Amino acid sequence: MPDLLPAPPNGAPYADPATERLYRKQRLAAAFRLFSRFGFEEGVAGHITARDPEDTETFWVNPFGMHFGHISVSDLIQVDSSGEVISGDQPVNRAAFAIHSQVHAARPDVVAAAHTHSVHGKAWSALGRLLEPITQDVCAFYEDHALFDDYTGVVVDTEEGKRIAHALGDNKAVILRNHGLLTVGGTVEEAAWWFITMERSCQAQLLASAAGQPVLIDPDQAKLTHSQVGHPLSGRFNFKPLLDRILREQPDLLV
Repeated sequence: MPDLLPAPPNGAPYADPATERLYRKQRLAAAFRLFSRFGFEEGVAGHITARDPEDTETFWVNPFGMHFGHISVSDLIQVDSSGEVISGDQPVNRAAFAIHSQVHAARPDVVAAAHTHSVHGKAWSALGRLLEPITQDVCAFYEDHALFDDYTGVVVDTEEGKRIAHALGDNKAVILRNHGLLTVGGTVEEAAWWFITMERSCQAQLLASAAGQPVLIDPDQAKLTHSQVGHPLSGRFNFKPLLDRILREQPDLLV
């Protein structure tokens, strides 16, 4: 069984592209297993991508139609800027290419992006509203997420992907109205953790709103909390215990 590459001590990418590629792919496979554990699948919908560290106009993604809970490192496919699979023998989800290719093109700082049709994310998206600062955790997204206030069906056109990327702007997340959530990060760990905690924040907001009128955190305190829980290091570190757990339970994801 292959070993998990440790995180570089300084938080920067590995100098060797092949090593950094494997590092990203291992975390990507683990993220899919975790998304399966959390019930984020909806048939064939949903994708997480990781930019290749050497051929930076390409990215690694899940094969179309493979269950999140079955994905291992060797199953991941590499897709180029025209949507062609250049590594791997499985097809790509056209929606994954249409959305993620444009997000990666618009945001050179983004290494990874995550989007699925998770239950609470799509329920909240149907309201066409940003999340409010009602909990400490959701402050990770305070003034750091956007709303794509439109819906035109399944995204299969890169022009629609460009519109989503424009709505995302410089934020770490965007709510796609009547669709779901999309999060990004400078590492796979960040993008995956932001999605997990954003989905839970949608659930918390739905529950609190159903019970009454939530009390909002003061803007100054929300900004302070954002600096504490919304920092990239927080995203990476919060992913670590989840990674440790899924590796102990499902070490075959590294194959």
